[in-house]
Amino acid sequence: QVLLVESGGGLVQAGDSLRLSCAASGRTFTTLGMAWFRQAPGKEREFVAGINWTGGTTYYADSVKGRFTISRDNAKATVSLQMNSLKPEETAVYYCAADATRWGMRTTSSYDYWGQGTQVTVSS
Repeated sequence: QVLLVESGGGLVQAGDSLRLSCAASGRTFTTLGMAWFRQAPGKEREFVAGINWTGGTTYYADSVKGRFTISRDNAKATVSLQMNSLKPEETAVYYCAADATRWGMRTTSSYDYWGQGTQVTVSS
């Protein structure tokens, strides 16, 4: 079992930056492919960014490419999402997810473990 705990959400203005963090426990962190998803009210959960086991490969949704950066610290068992130039339409609950067998996936069904989510609200 893997426990994921997100932090760092909050209320910001359009154009601001925010950094989310996710702490993992319960399994060797370097065996987990990690990702961030988000879910806005009334919408499906969508992929935002992912990272491989070593942190050497990252991949992003087109909508956030160039503005968001995912990273991981394997020594601390954490994964972070730096979000710059935030837009009001990016208001959502952001979730950390872990894949116990692979990395590079963009669908919710591929992930085995989920955090409880952290709210990000971007005002215009």
